Amino acid sequence: MRIGILHSLIRKEEKLLLEEFGRFPEIEVEKIDTRQFVASIEGRLHICGLEIVLERSMSYSQGFYISRILENAGIKVINGSHVIENCGDKVKTSLLLEKHGIPQPKTLVAFDSEAALQAIESIGYPVVLKPVIGSWGRLLAKINDRDAAEAILEHKSKLGNFLHSIFYIQEYIEKQGRDIRSFVVGDQCIAAIYRSSQHWITNTARGGQASNCPVTEELGELSVKAARAVGGGILAIDLMESADNGLMVTEVNATMEFKNSIATTGVNIPRRIAEFVIQEART
Repeated sequence: MRIGILHSLIRKEEKLLLEEFGRFPEIEVEKIDTRQFVASIEGRLHICGLEIVLERSMSYSQGFYISRILENAGIKVINGSHVIENCGDKVKTSLLLEKHGIPQPKTLVAFDSEAALQAIESIGYPVVLKPVIGSWGRLLAKINDRDAAEAILEHKSKLGNFLHSIFYIQEYIEKQGRDIRSFVVGDQCIAAIYRSSQHWITNTARGGQASNCPVTEELGELSVKAARAVGGGILAIDLMESADNGLMVTEVNATMEFKNSIATTGVNIPRRIAEFVIQEART
């Protein structure tokens, strides 16, 4: 069986995945570097004979478009391009969460800076302004008052890229210094971590500290439901614990990082991923 791994840089996660695939003697792995990938729109590819490709690109756009090209050539991709798109665009994610009845912070979307200011004040300060497409906690802004709102909105409106003129606004949830990231593989929530920080952004990429979070029945069911809402596969779910509304989903991630969560949870996450990909290749 030939399995492809679509990658940009080979990070610790990809090294661990390659190690796990290597434990299966019947598996041959082909590394597909997005920086060297070239394909004909007519469907001719420089790769062939792959049963499945595991998408691990660090770039949302490269991962999305190459996955779509592979799918068009008849190659199965995990996560598929539709899942990448559903997770990579926060508006799409929020719409799908709402459609499936999954609790999330109050969210408003505006397309003009004046309308965005009105939306912010209708929620009440503080609010969080997020880029529609982005990860690792970058370009997030906690807006505490009108002066800050006016300055940030003006700045974004002048940046030029049309994505900066889509204002994605969420209510600020007081999370007592931590949030939760859960890991879903197929139809099972296999593990979860708390991400703790004195800063309001708790992403581990921004210095948040990981500790084990027990996977309760509620957390497991909500995580799997959120994963299914975006199309399912191998996903990380970001959640907050609201004092008033309980667990709320804030984001779903299609190319999850997990190197800090293996020892923390005691779960061999790359092994579970490899087993799932092999199972999917056989179906």
